[in-house]
Amino acid sequence: MHELPPLRHISRQTWLDVHHAILPTTARLKPDSTKLLAASRPVAGEPRLRVLAPVDMVLHSAAHLFCNEDVGNSLRDLLDLDSLLREFARDEAFWPRLSVRAGELDLTRPLYYALRYAVRLLDTPVPAQVLGAAEIGRPPSLLRGLMDTLFMRTLQPQGAADGLASLARGSLYVRAHWLRMPPLLLAHHLAVKALRREDQKAD
Repeated sequence: MHELPPLRHISRQTWLDVHHAILPTTARLKPDSTKLLAASRPVAGEPRLRVLAPVDMVLHSAAHLFCNEDVGNSLRDLLDLDSLLREFARDEAFWPRLSVRAGELDLTRPLYYALRYAVRLLDTPVPAQVLGAAEIGRPPSLLRGLMDTLFMRTLQPQGAADGLASLARGSLYVRAHWLRMPPLLLAHHLAVKALRREDQKAD
C-alpha cells in the first residue's frame, strides 16, 4: 500500500500518518511521488523539513477526497480544499499551473470533481478559464450525472442529508476500493476482511 499503519507517540499520544505516495501503487491513477518530492519546498527555519508545492497540496487533497473510501468527513475535506484554493489564489502563478500539474500527475479527474463541487457547494472563486482547463478530467455524461447524485448527497452536513445519503456513502466506499485495487487483489482483500470479521465474531 501507500502508507504505514498510523504511529502513536508513547508519551504524547499524538498520531502520525507516514505516506510514501498519495495513492496506493495498485490504484488506477498513478501520481508520481518523485515529481511531488522534486517540486516540494523547504519550510522556513526548518532546513530538514519540506512541504508539497501549493498545486500539489490541492491535488493531494482532491485525490484524498475523491479516491478514498473514508467518506464520513467529506464535507470537512471539501472545506479544506476551499481554504487551500482561496489561500493560494493570491499567487498569480497558481491558477495557470493547477490543471497542467493535474495532467502531469494523472489527477485530472479528481481535480475536475474538486473544482466542480467546491464551486457548487461553497461558491469557491475559481476563474472561468481554470474551470475550462479542468474539463479535460470531465467524465462521460452518464457517469457525471451518477457522481453528482452520489457526491451531492455525501458532501452535506449529516443533519441535512436525506435518506439516500447512507446509500450514496456506501456506493462511494465500494467505488474507492474499485479505484484503488485491480479486481483480483480487491477480491482477495474483501475475502480476507470477511474471514477476519468471522473470526472476531467467533471470539
